[in-house]
Amino acid sequence: QVQLVESGGGLVQAGGSLRLSCAASGLTSSNYRMAWFRQAPGKEREFVSAINWGAGSTWYADSVKGRFTVSRDMTKNMMYLQMNSLIPEDTAVYYCASTSRTWRSMQPQDSYDYWGQGTQVTVST
Repeated sequence: QVQLVESGGGLVQAGGSLRLSCAASGLTSSNYRMAWFRQAPGKEREFVSAINWGAGSTWYADSVKGRFTVSRDMTKNMMYLQMNSLIPEDTAVYYCASTSRTWRSMQPQDSYDYWGQGTQVTVST
């Protein structure tokens, strides 16, 4: 059973930076895709970024491309999301997710089997 725990959220001014962390346990191989999603109040949960756990390949939503960077440390079973140039529209609860079924489509929520509890990111003007 994979367990995911996010941390690093908080309140930041527009233009600032935050780094989110996701601690993963229960990974049984390198054949996983790990992802970040976010959900703003009154909106659907949306895909933000993903990383192939073994190969390190990365993907981003257009809305965060060039501002966010996803990475992982396989020795620590940690995934990170470095968020720069934050804007108020980035305000949301951020979730990490994982799946071993890496053939599934990248962006739909139901492509992922395991989820963390979320961490709040608030960007003020």
